[in-house]
Amino acid sequence: MTNQKPKIKIVKNGPCLICGKVPLTEKIITSYGKQYEYTEGQKLPQAETYALCRCGHSKTPPFCDGSHQQCCFDGTETASREAFVLRAKKYEGPKIDLLDDERCAFARFCHRNEGNVWELVQKSDKPGYKEAAIKAASDCPTGRLVAVDKSGVFIEPEYEPAIEILQDPETGTSGPIFVKGGIPIESADGHIYEIQNRAALCRCGESLNKPFCDAMHVRKEFKDKKE
Repeated sequence: MTNQKPKIKIVKNGPCLICGKVPLTEKIITSYGKQYEYTEGQKLPQAETYALCRCGHSKTPPFCDGSHQQCCFDGTETASREAFVLRAKKYEGPKIDLLDDERCAFARFCHRNEGNVWELVQKSDKPGYKEAAIKAASDCPTGRLVAVDKSGVFIEPEYEPAIEILQDPETGTSGPIFVKGGIPIESADGHIYEIQNRAALCRCGESLNKPFCDAMHVRKEFKDKKE
């Protein structure tokens, strides 16, 4: 039995190596009115250690099958290593504030029936709007949006370490790797990215903000399951 703690290692021009028996599931981005929820997808195999495809060419998605070698995948990491609070813009509302570093996976959870998260923050003194703003920010898989109370405390959902493979039928695409629960992500050169409760890793191979998702899977119409 191993007591290895959860960790993600970005392999140079290769996959994401997941260690520490991190639960792996598939989730479907599902629309309800003008807002979105996560619903259960197919069951995926579980393992102590596994490798997830980053190049977008695996024939055994979401797992790596070595296709990055055949397609000469360039997985060079380009994401900022600056702290989130230094990158993020602050939006102030009457009852709650919002930090936004503008990373986007086009998951659309920032939209609710009552309005988008920025509008909700501005109207957070109205009944129900504060709670809706927190929900909109907290469901964003990228960690781009963080609701902050008026004392400066981050409001985050309590997640255990887990990884979710996102599918997005509404756009006809396969989404990113949703990393939950503060799992450390180590770059190919050994740098540990700032640990966040939520992060979205690219798996289409096209992000300009590797290893993180920047919604290029939508632009490139990435689909992990070939018809």
